[in-house]
Amino acid sequence: MIERVAPLLTELPRRLAALDGMGVDVQVVSPSPVHYHDWADEQLAAQISREVNEGIAALCAQSRDRLTGLGIAPLHPPGLAARELTYAIGTLGLRGVEIPTRAGDRELGDAELEPFWAAAEETGALVFIHPWGCTLGSRLDRHYLANVVGQPLETTVALSHIIFSGLLDRRPGLRIIAAHGGRYLPYYAGRSDHAWAVRPDAATPLRAPSEYLREIYYDSLVYEPLALQALVARAGADRILLGTDYPFDMGVEDPLERLRSANLEPDQFAAIAHGNAATLLGLAIAV
Repeated sequence: MIERVAPLLTELPRRLAALDGMGVDVQVVSPSPVHYHDWADEQLAAQISREVNEGIAALCAQSRDRLTGLGIAPLHPPGLAARELTYAIGTLGLRGVEIPTRAGDRELGDAELEPFWAAAEETGALVFIHPWGCTLGSRLDRHYLANVVGQPLETTVALSHIIFSGLLDRRPGLRIIAAHGGRYLPYYAGRSDHAWAVRPDAATPLRAPSEYLREIYYDSLVYEPLALQALVARAGADRILLGTDYPFDMGVEDPLERLRSANLEPDQFAAIAHGNAATLLGLAIAV
């Protein structure tokens, strides 16, 4: 699969043709999550992130009216993450960064990552959380379950750590986007709320966990109308952006048709199709 999609990630004419086929005018380009490289030492991680971020910026510069970009910020050396995020936004003009669901052996809500989150809040960066792989190992090594089940679980756990750690209370200005509709969390948030109410070790956030779901953004790639309707009901249409996962095998080539199939109200459809992204990215889009 990687061999097939690699040219689609970097060849501009093929990218623009795909967008035209989808009916997409402007796309936010983010790196393939294979670029997280949490095995690299700090010096190598800095070199990799700089190469990736400059590559994304160069790709977007070839078609500024169609593409805008997110870079990466290596989280396993937390100080480096803040520096690379600042460079990606301030020097390269990217809109934010894509990060994994864990920072090496740290969770996203851990105190060691506070410098990164402080920089993200200060710069107004979009922080796109997208998994790569799964920590459940051999239990999911058949039937593509590491992706089908495991990656959604990774995002669910990451968002849960963000909420239960109190990060969104400490950094209310963060602009976090979770891939694929936030995975499982928005659809079973009542259990989180119950734990928060009855368990002292789950009581760190100031409010019920489900309330923070309206402070996170999501993409719309949840595959079926009922799931998208449920996400709108839980998080609000103003928190959802059109998603494709292009060009990977779990992505879709008809994102607008899938959005239409949810039979949302016209203002909800418009917000998800273009309005929310335009606001977050500071874009003027003719509709």
